[in-house]
Amino acid sequence: MEETRRQPSYVPARTLDTEFPLIDSDPHFKRVCRYARPSDYGVGAATAAAGPGGMWLWERVSPSYVGKGGFAPIMRLTAVIGLTGGFLHFYSRSISRSSRNVNDRPLLTQRLVRFYGFTENQREREMDMREMVDKVKKNEPLYGKSSLSPHMQGVASRNSRYAGVWLHVIPWFNFVNHEQVCL
Repeated sequence: MEETRRQPSYVPARTLDTEFPLIDSDPHFKRVCRYARPSDYGVGAATAAAGPGGMWLWERVSPSYVGKGGFAPIMRLTAVIGLTGGFLHFYSRSISRSSRNVNDRPLLTQRLVRFYGFTENQREREMDMREMVDKVKKNEPLYGKSSLSPHMQGVASRNSRYAGVWLHVIPWFNFVNHEQVCL
């Protein structure tokens, strides 16, 4: 039986008409966290503390009288929910900014994503350029090494491109390094 070789499929990322240059349409999870601004950390921490803080305040204003050991489990649950919400808000802000219209067109999610070039991203572009130049000087792959086959890298890339725009619907993060450039 004759063996047929298939060419690896490559689907280029969709290019969007944006005011600022695209940095990466599929940023790695660690990269998004590294490029976060101090304000992103602050807002994430405030969001994480809001739930437990509100619950504690309500208990002080209007006690529930649940007895010994009744309030602690509720506070633990509220802390877990608060930490999850705080992290998602931090991650969302790390790749996005506050509401604004792009070219007088409102966005569906009212979030503007820095990595995608929808809003001012000068700081992130400079960090990206420094990172890429350092990797070229060290003769390393630009987007990291991957143990996946090229086909699976492509599948992972296509599944997580522009996922940050829909982070409020389903949290979908990119944990895979791709040899394919996602610009």
